[in-house]
Amino acid sequence: MEIKYIIKKDDISIKQILKEKYEMSEKLIIKLKQNKRIFLNNNSVYITHKIKENDLLYINLDFEETSDNIFPNKDIKLNIVYEDDYILILNKDAGISVHPSSSHYLDSLSNGVKYYFKKNNIKRKIRPVNRLDKNTSGLVIFSKSDYIQECLIKQMKNNTFKKYYIGILEGILDKKEGDIIAPISRKEGSIIERQVSDDGKSAITHFKVLRETNLYSEVEFLLETGRTHQIRVHSMYIGHPIVGDELYGSKNSYNLNRHLLHAYKIVFLHPITKEILTIISDIPETFNEILQR
Repeated sequence: MEIKYIIKKDDISIKQILKEKYEMSEKLIIKLKQNKRIFLNNNSVYITHKIKENDLLYINLDFEETSDNIFPNKDIKLNIVYEDDYILILNKDAGISVHPSSSHYLDSLSNGVKYYFKKNNIKRKIRPVNRLDKNTSGLVIFSKSDYIQECLIKQMKNNTFKKYYIGILEGILDKKEGDIIAPISRKEGSIIERQVSDDGKSAITHFKVLRETNLYSEVEFLLETGRTHQIRVHSMYIGHPIVGDELYGSKNSYNLNRHLLHAYKIVFLHPITKEILTIISDIPETFNEILQR
């Protein structure tokens, strides 16, 4: 895992290149410096080393790491949608948590990734970049280095990392396309439930109706902000909760043991190749079955 860069005429220093061109944090730069992972023309150098045009700057990001707090579990089946030396993207089933917790210490998606890394001799920490609720299915991206994680989180903060969802909502929406702009806060007395509240954090969801039946609407959502339960709360707020989401007002569970929300597409800039990646996962068949009812 490496970065190679040819020094340009207007480059000032190695530190400036790392901070401005690669947007590395001070913490990561110190880590690279302490571990002697910065090279200029094949020689290990400090970030203060003098540079000149056409020098070759080489950054070695290949750290061996462990996640000792996460136990491997071979029984967690991974649906790998995309993988390279830098990232791993999975299509998560509903009913499985992304992170281990006190109630899901051994059966989270991260436990499965830990086993996969161990089996394939990938000596990396377990770094999920985005999160999905336990009963939301869809795409979850894992970073194989702290640098990649930094880059993708910055893209999420500046809204260049696009996250699209498909949801089945109860009822027929009056507006077929638009924006839901309503701040979200934690509901008083609950550590889980959220609500629309004037004193909440800004929350913006874009939506478009794709299909309708006499009972339900299939809706595509694009998140501009990433508040906890944002789509679920906003769907309830407009009077059309997600089918199966009993926490937020759904009356039609069909014994699904999940709510019908799926993170089906992500679009982002690959931090190393600089390509725009568009990753799409299949919509669970349950969604069509409910619409056909």
